[in-house]
Amino acid sequence: MSAQERLADALYGVGWSTVKKLPEPVAVRLGNTVADLAWKRRGKGVRRLESNYARVVPDASPQRLAELSRAGMRSYLRYWMESFRLPAWSAERVRHGFDCKGAHHLIDGIASDRGVVLALPHMANWDLAGAWVTTKLQTPFTTVAERLKPESLYDRFVAYREGLGMEVLPHSGGTAFATLARRLRDGGLVCLVAERDLSASGVEVDFFGDTTRMPAGPALLAQQTGALLLPVTLWYDDSPIMQGRIHPPIEVPEAGTRAEKTSFMTQALADVFAAGIADHPEDWHMLQRLWLADLEPRPSDGARA
Repeated sequence: MSAQERLADALYGVGWSTVKKLPEPVAVRLGNTVADLAWKRRGKGVRRLESNYARVVPDASPQRLAELSRAGMRSYLRYWMESFRLPAWSAERVRHGFDCKGAHHLIDGIASDRGVVLALPHMANWDLAGAWVTTKLQTPFTTVAERLKPESLYDRFVAYREGLGMEVLPHSGGTAFATLARRLRDGGLVCLVAERDLSASGVEVDFFGDTTRMPAGPALLAQQTGALLLPVTLWYDDSPIMQGRIHPPIEVPEAGTRAEKTSFMTQALADVFAAGIADHPEDWHMLQRLWLADLEPRPSDGARA
C-alpha cells in the first residue's frame, strides 16, 4: 500500500468515525469550509468539474462557471458530510430526508414482481436515496461498486453500504451481471449509477451535444429479464431534505437487434439524465473526464492511426 493510499484510507476512516458524531449544523459548516478551500486551490478535480459544467451550460460566462464550480464543490461536500453521518441517522430521519417525486413508478414496479432497474447519474446523494428505499419502502436492493485502492478503503465502502441495507457486488470479476439478472428475475430491485463508462464495452451516446460512453448494463438487464428500467435524478434545495424524481419507464423497443435496442435505450437514459443535470448542474458531481473528446489519446490509438 502506497503512502497516498494509506492517507486516503485514514482520512475516510476519520470521516466515518468522527463526522457522524458532529451536530448537523457543525457538519454543514465543516463541509462548506472544506469545499471552499478546495475550490480556492483550483486543483485538477475542481478544474475538471468547471470544464464539465461548461458543456452543460455552454453560454455561461467565466464568472458564472466559477460560481457553479463553487456551488458544485459545496454540493459534493454535502454528499460526503451526509454519507459520513448517514449510519447514525434514525430511521425517521432517513424516511423524511428525501422527497421523492414519481415514487409510484417504483412502488408499482416492486408490486408487479417483474423486477426493477433504477439508473441514475452522480447527482446529490445517491446513498441517501438508497437508504430511503430500504427504510421507507422496506425494499432491499442490489448494486455494484468499483474496486478502490487500497482494498481496505473498498471494504469500508462495502461495509457502509451494506449497513444501509444494500447488497454490494464488486464491479470487476465478471459475475456481477449474472447475479443482477438473477435478482431481477426473482422480482428484485437493482440500482446502478449509470452515466459514466469509458470502457470499450460502453455504449456511445450524445450527451450535451458531444459523444460519451455510458454503461450498457441497465438496458441489457431490462431486455434480458423483462424488468422495468426507471431513470432517477436527484438534487438539493436550500432545505435539509434532498429532492428527487423517478421518471417513467424506458421501454424496450419492439424491433431491432439487441445492440440497436441497447443503443436506443441508453440514449433515452442519457436524455433524461441530461435534462435533470441541466436543471441542477451544481448537484452533478462529475470531477472526472467524461466526454470522449476530453480523453487523452492512448498509445494504441496512435498506432492504429
